[in-house]
Amino acid sequence: MKPKCLLKPFSFLVLWFALTLAADAPAVRAQAATPTQGPVRITLDEAIQLALQHNHTLAAARTTIQQSEAEEITANLRPNPVAFADWDYFPLFTPSSWNGTYLNELTEVDAGLTYLFERGKKRQHRLQAAKDVTAQTRSLVADNERTLTFNVASQFVTVQLAESTLELAEKDVNSFRQTVDISEYTYRAGGMSEDDLLKIKLQLLQYEMDYRQAQLAKVQGLSDLRNMLGYESVPADYDVAGPFDYQPLKVNLEELQMKAAETRSDFRASQQGVTAATSQWELQKAIGKQDVTVTANYSRVNAINAASIYVSVPLPVFNRNQGEIARTRYAITQSQEQERASSNQVMTDVYDAYAILQENDQVVVLYRSGYLEAAERDREISQYAYQRGGASLLDFLDAERSYRATQLGYRQALASYLTALEQLREAVGTRNLP
Repeated sequence: MKPKCLLKPFSFLVLWFALTLAADAPAVRAQAATPTQGPVRITLDEAIQLALQHNHTLAAARTTIQQSEAEEITANLRPNPVAFADWDYFPLFTPSSWNGTYLNELTEVDAGLTYLFERGKKRQHRLQAAKDVTAQTRSLVADNERTLTFNVASQFVTVQLAESTLELAEKDVNSFRQTVDISEYTYRAGGMSEDDLLKIKLQLLQYEMDYRQAQLAKVQGLSDLRNMLGYESVPADYDVAGPFDYQPLKVNLEELQMKAAETRSDFRASQQGVTAATSQWELQKAIGKQDVTVTANYSRVNAINAASIYVSVPLPVFNRNQGEIARTRYAITQSQEQERASSNQVMTDVYDAYAILQENDQVVVLYRSGYLEAAERDREISQYAYQRGGASLLDFLDAERSYRATQLGYRQALASYLTALEQLREAVGTRNLP
């Protein structure tokens, strides 16, 4: 008896194909889940990091730290010893005297070494003064980073405002195009005068111009931001990403000022300036102390070998470096006054930024308290009534202008608030506000 075949050839082929699809399903799903590479979109934090890494002006400022560190090497160098030698009394005009006896017994040979011994720990004071300057330079470069961070954040908000304005202009122009289409149909049906139709078309021109200007503002904003980030750090078709929305912030002025006194790099630089000025004063006092020059000399005269040691010390009768000592002492007072002025400036910056933020916060809250909804509702009612003959053209156009002005005003107020928030962060010296 022949065994029966469990699967017909065609059924077996179908089963094999189904199993193959099941095995490849995860790979197909993974491939489908892979997003298509599109234009680069960067957040505010990413923009700041790109600027800190690639901004050429900041990179140039950072080289001043390396230059100052190189000056530390120079300041720590010791004086070079001076070697000398001579051979005297050659018989140039009596050639017959050129013999070993004459050269050995009648010429003079001198060789020696001179070294300057610095007193008053001049080298140590030079090195300390150079290190203090380097520390201050680091703080000044950090202050450049603080300023660049604010400029990037402020320009980022400008781009967000341009994008939000462009989105509004696009909605307005598309909506008003529908109104123009309806008005043309009404005009052809005899329900509207030609004058009213022309007024509506002229209003559409204004919306079209606003849309073009918004596009230009976005392009220019992205270009200026790209220059800050480092032109080669992002592609030409990049864009920004992140919420352009109200971020309520409750902060305390006293806490902000205390935080600023701890974190502001320019204030820290002014404090380090006092230290650097003091180091310069100590260095000038050390320079006022006279150095000792020691010379060791070997001589051979008339076949006699001899050694000599010379010690020379300038007598500080007139020049004791009095002028530089006095100048650097006054420079300490100057640095102390600059430190006080910097402290006052920090407190003033925080106070002003805090006041600006509070004012802009109130404006944004005022818009959000119901005026945005009222303007939108008024436009919808006027548009509905106008399209059904219950409102005049002037009333409808006035509602459109009011809605647009309210929306633009809110977006500008929001941008001012976000910029004020970044200004407060710059004034405090950190993005993490207490």
